[in-house]
Amino acid sequence: MKIEDIVKPENLVYEKPRLMNDETMHYCPGCSHGVIHKLVAEVIEEMGMEEKTVGISPVGCAVFMYKYLDIDCQEAAHGRAPALASAIKRLWPDRLVFTYQGDGDLGCIGTGESIHALNRGENIVMIFVNNGIYGMTGGQMSPTTLIGMKTATCPEGRNPEIHGYPINMTEVATKLEGTCYVTRQSVHNVAAIRKAKKALRKAFETSMQKKGSSLVEFVSTCNSGWKMSAAGANEWMVEHMFKQYPVGDLKDTTEEK
Repeated sequence: MKIEDIVKPENLVYEKPRLMNDETMHYCPGCSHGVIHKLVAEVIEEMGMEEKTVGISPVGCAVFMYKYLDIDCQEAAHGRAPALASAIKRLWPDRLVFTYQGDGDLGCIGTGESIHALNRGENIVMIFVNNGIYGMTGGQMSPTTLIGMKTATCPEGRNPEIHGYPINMTEVATKLEGTCYVTRQSVHNVAAIRKAKKALRKAFETSMQKKGSSLVEFVSTCNSGWKMSAAGANEWMVEHMFKQYPVGDLKDTTEEK
């Protein structure tokens, strides 16, 4: 019996999106980035925007996004992806333009760029991967690190008297006049992945309808930085991260514009 006799098209439960190439990913096993990349690729394909999409990734874990997704990509300086995305969208308004940023990039060095691009109502989508730690550079505390959460730079846990409080950038985005769709999702199980894909598609479509800025946050894991197994990191995220960063749509004015 041949494998073709067993795996038939109607029985295929997983198919790799055409936009994802065969390049071996650099992400740690169990990292959420790979799943999010797959969702981005699937939505772009389903929208038929393969030839009209531009993705912008700055410094951070997703710095090599251009190696895995066969779309036009631009690399931005650390924290400056929203400015570059704004320029590209204004020059080519028929393009689907999105940024792909981590919590250090969007919520620390790029806070100003992020807030002002959202407030201007740029017709772009900002994808915000929040794992509460600087995964690429050694596991340091980030702006979204939870109170009591241990990192390389707060080994006894984040202390608000010393380090301040975690910042909810997605909630901040809901207060800005330029945003039309702000949502927080996760990819820790199948149900969550389906909801996340639906939200991502809505954000992409909204940007093409010129209704304003969209922010899609993904509460994510970093099992390497958290010093946990992949399964343990998912459980810890649900138990702890979701309390600070609850998932769901936070703002939706797309029907009003």
